[in-house]
Amino acid sequence: MSTGFDHEQTILAVHDPQREQRRWLLTFGSRREFEDPSLEYRRLFSELLGTFMLVLVAAGGGIMHAEGRISLPAAVVAPGLMVMAIILFMGAVSGAHLNPVVSIAFALRGDFPWKRVPGYIVVQLIGATLACLFLLALFGNVEHLGATLPGPGYKAWQALLMEIALTGTLVSVILGTASSAQNVGTIGALGVGGYIALAGLWAAPVSGTSMNPARSFAPALVSGDWTTFWVYVVGPLVGAALAVGAALILRGRGGDEAARHAAAGALDFKADADPSAMIRP
Repeated sequence: MSTGFDHEQTILAVHDPQREQRRWLLTFGSRREFEDPSLEYRRLFSELLGTFMLVLVAAGGGIMHAEGRISLPAAVVAPGLMVMAIILFMGAVSGAHLNPVVSIAFALRGDFPWKRVPGYIVVQLIGATLACLFLLALFGNVEHLGATLPGPGYKAWQALLMEIALTGTLVSVILGTASSAQNVGTIGALGVGGYIALAGLWAAPVSGTSMNPARSFAPALVSGDWTTFWVYVVGPLVGAALAVGAALILRGRGGDEAARHAAAGALDFKADADPSAMIRP
């Protein structure tokens, strides 16, 4: 359903294309500049920095909660707020995936090139690991550095099913907002960040609400506890695959232009006059 804002922007693009070009150029930069493969480092650095920030808050919140410094609601809401902030301030650079299964899901939908997936995953893992090394230096190896583990009284299979359900919904939210080219805007930030907080508020006692192999990989690597790490790889991957299947049923095949640009961290304003004023892909 379109909003008044969308209608206003459509009218602006039709009746004042030069003004609209300048607005996009000031917001997102030159397409010619960001088509240069030598500048891919900007997107990769964005993913590394964003994942570092996410895991710093997520694993750090787990440590602080384990020490009794903050409440469980505070520990699980904080990552959602951090993701919201990351999408708003640098989602336009890389798409703010921050999660290997999000990159894979976008690629499965045809909204993101497969050749860029390995680089995104590697820097996401590096960013997460750097965050846990920082936490290790700051706090020591407390509570497995905020690792995501099945909660007391829950078995690995229960945590696995929870991670499948939680990640399936998370990726559905992300794909849904991206399909309307909102993943780099306020709607995507509120939807994704809000869902992460919501999931943590009710499901953290079962699985720790990882929904992100990078978030679980780093504490396992730095603390040396790989006991149930498989849960937080298999669960998110299966959940993401189910979300891609649901998106196919709900919206048909992916690969539409708006979704591709949202996944890659850009929106494309189609201008005939000056290609350099278009948004980076």
